[in-house]
Amino acid sequence: MAAVGFIGAGNMGYAIIKGIRCTEQGRELSLFSYDLSREALDRLSEFGVSPCADEKELVKKSDYVFLAVKPQQLDTVMDRIGGAVTADKIIVSICAGITAEYICSKTLPDAKVVLVMPNTPLLLGEGASAISRNKNVSDDEFGFVKNIFASCGKTAVVPENKMKEIIAVNGSSPAFIYLFAKAFIDYADSAGIDAAAAKELFAQSLVGSAKMLTDSGYTVDELIKMVSSPGGTTLAGLDELYKGKLSETVTKACESCTKRAYELSK
Repeated sequence: MAAVGFIGAGNMGYAIIKGIRCTEQGRELSLFSYDLSREALDRLSEFGVSPCADEKELVKKSDYVFLAVKPQQLDTVMDRIGGAVTADKIIVSICAGITAEYICSKTLPDAKVVLVMPNTPLLLGEGASAISRNKNVSDDEFGFVKNIFASCGKTAVVPENKMKEIIAVNGSSPAFIYLFAKAFIDYADSAGIDAAAAKELFAQSLVGSAKMLTDSGYTVDELIKMVSSPGGTTLAGLDELYKGKLSETVTKACESCTKRAYELSK
């Protein structure tokens, strides 16, 4: 059975490990982790994760090495593990903007690299993870990594050259949705409606709307029309959103995300 190691035991690393251990296959894996924070390592003990003394020890013990650190920390990590990576190791990066070429340049020219852009709902087993690989990763190895992320949400395979563009769609979009939700909850509060009730109703509306997007068979435009009775309240509200150029603003937000991803790219 494979050994899986995590360099970085923050929220994302914790969420993925939790998801792994919830599956029958995952309960049989050997899991390792390294983090500068002893507290972060200690909270993984409930999942039977063995702490490592440093990054090199973790790489030597692991078949799959997950890079679960911030992009700004990756140079230091790669300098430490570069010499320990062998041709049989699979490197899995969840660092925004990081390329397979960069990881190969720091390890081996033919290193096996899987790139993943997850999101924070992984913490609840409801993650949305975009995933790609370089040509050195076999179908079985790629399937193994996909199954790990599928254990804590949904996955979609994305071309390697679009992994920066996808960040806005699933990686950053939860923050945009939370800001959108805050505006509705704040409006309810200003109208004298209990904020907790408004939060519950709006959150359920998000859940239901998401299910309509994925399961109803209708297009987005058709779904909008279904809610929009002629001369009704929804159209009055939509008119304001159109005046405020909501779609254009979302596009600009996505473009800013992508621009930053390219700035972080290595």
